[in-house]
Amino acid sequence: MKSEDLEGAKVEYAYGQAAFEGGEYRQSIQHLEEAAGLVNKLTPFGGEIQIWLVTAYDAAARHQDAIALCSKLCRHPDFEIRKQSRQLLYILEAPKLKTRPEWLTKIPDLESISEETNDAFKGGGRYAQISPRKSRKSSNAEPEPIDPSQVNTQDNQFIWFALIGVVFILGSLVWLG
Repeated sequence: MKSEDLEGAKVEYAYGQAAFEGGEYRQSIQHLEEAAGLVNKLTPFGGEIQIWLVTAYDAAARHQDAIALCSKLCRHPDFEIRKQSRQLLYILEAPKLKTRPEWLTKIPDLESISEETNDAFKGGGRYAQISPRKSRKSSNAEPEPIDPSQVNTQDNQFIWFALIGVVFILGSLVWLG
């Protein structure tokens, strides 16, 4: 295999991974199929590309293609690729659970947001003049000094209740001990 084929495969593989992670599954499939065509599929790197291709097929709702490729990978020469493909195949062939609509959260389509709303979020709308709230003081700041004339210094008899309670507890401990 030529070194430029391996380099091209690495580049296509990286593009395929990036597209997959960005949710662009069709583009991911194109890049990963191109990468798989440039390497020996029986090598560990070739198997890794194909594992990513299985997940891209499944994400793009091409379940039969994903299962077919994963079944082939179960006979791959590399032990790790065989192990991963068996685990993936188990997941892919698992029965789909029935879900009720009230269990699901509906995600709104953000494409339908008007330009006016987008401008408001960017600071160009009618809310741009509103000043931001003052942030809370950080915990490192010193507390404000307390004015002594504001402090209630009147005796509320708490100290006597506390002393009686302590004497009662100590007396009962001595009596029980």
